[in-house]
Amino acid sequence: MSLDMFCYQCSQTVGGKGCTVNGVCGKNALVARLQDNLVITTRGMSAYLYHARELGYTDPEMDAFLERVLYSTFTNVNFDADNFIQLALEAGRLNVKTMQLLKEALIATYGEPEPAEVRTGTVNGKGIVATGHGLKALEALLKQTEGTGINVYTHAELLPAHGYPGLRKYPHLAGNLGKSWTDQKELFTKYPVAILGTSNCVLIPKPEYQDRMFTTGPARLPGVTHIEGYDYRPVIDKALTLPDLADEPQDTVLTTGFSKSVVLSLKDKLKGLVEAGKIRHIFLVGGCDSPHRRLGYYREFVKELPQDTIVLTLGCAKFRFNDLDLGDIEGVPRLIDLGQCNDSIVAVEIALALAEMFGVGVNELPLTLVLAWMEQKAIAIFWSLLSLGIKGIYLGPNLPAWVNDDILKVLQDSYDVRLIGEPKEDIEKMLA
Repeated sequence: MSLDMFCYQCSQTVGGKGCTVNGVCGKNALVARLQDNLVITTRGMSAYLYHARELGYTDPEMDAFLERVLYSTFTNVNFDADNFIQLALEAGRLNVKTMQLLKEALIATYGEPEPAEVRTGTVNGKGIVATGHGLKALEALLKQTEGTGINVYTHAELLPAHGYPGLRKYPHLAGNLGKSWTDQKELFTKYPVAILGTSNCVLIPKPEYQDRMFTTGPARLPGVTHIEGYDYRPVIDKALTLPDLADEPQDTVLTTGFSKSVVLSLKDKLKGLVEAGKIRHIFLVGGCDSPHRRLGYYREFVKELPQDTIVLTLGCAKFRFNDLDLGDIEGVPRLIDLGQCNDSIVAVEIALALAEMFGVGVNELPLTLVLAWMEQKAIAIFWSLLSLGIKGIYLGPNLPAWVNDDILKVLQDSYDVRLIGEPKEDIEKMLA
């Protein structure tokens, strides 16, 4: 990938020495990269705001900030690198508020998540697979498929839907198929089901299933029928024409649905186990999956963790290891799935509560964050963590493309940001 960036001032590519088109713009590469970062960050915020608005929740402060970002990045008004760093931190702060808004909307609509065991594999009958992040779209699909004999399966970031009482109540929510968004082409080819893509993380389909795939909401794909609104009769009609799935359960059972209140109901036990030395460390291992070969690091990392450690996880990177049976520590699960990537706010709230309970700052907790990839939502969450003063975050497999040496130095000097290395060596450093 080229490290050249796009100059929003004069609509040209910015090389390593900055934009010098006709000597007019004069913007340097650092500003260009920071602008890219801000645009990517606010894209992530906008995705969360979209889903909150679907459920009737909005916030004028976020709307005003997005206006300011677009004006600062796409018009010739701001060339100040320091100001763009401050804007990124402000975006992080407001993304915390955005995730809180979405969390409030989801709980008010579907109830607070509860731990759930989720079947994998198929049951006999017609099927629809829903993928993406759109819980409202999934709810509409479940309502409209009642009594049709069609089973609905989640995929990727819709796995956490099984934790919400308002969605789990549908008996034909049959389980979860596949892993993260990266397996779509293989998975959707394998199973003769209708497919509904509800948000980002949908891939251009293979011809084998293009005619039985549909999109809704913000998702659109070439050659795929798009459904405006929430009337999914075309998806249902297609599913009814397809062969029945076989009854093929798999041995793997996934767990999800650990909300803030569920985890904090264990806080006294957690405190006792930490003070007794039975829980040495807590790791948050999550983020975005990708086809990058080094994403295998996260599975090896979790497999190598000592038995006296706990793993919190969220986002689709958890599919790298959430099939592992890590057991428990005196009734406290060693693998705790907090939900979708926007449920990073749950992790933040848990960390703040634990810090208060132990009477220390968040950075003094026996807690390490190990984050995967840096897609637009992950970038927004990353700046949210930095805005809260959280330090010592491990990132991988590579730094985002907008990070040059100058930006990396700021991240390292101010926030002790680190790149992942080898799993065993990293674990030794973290536990030290």
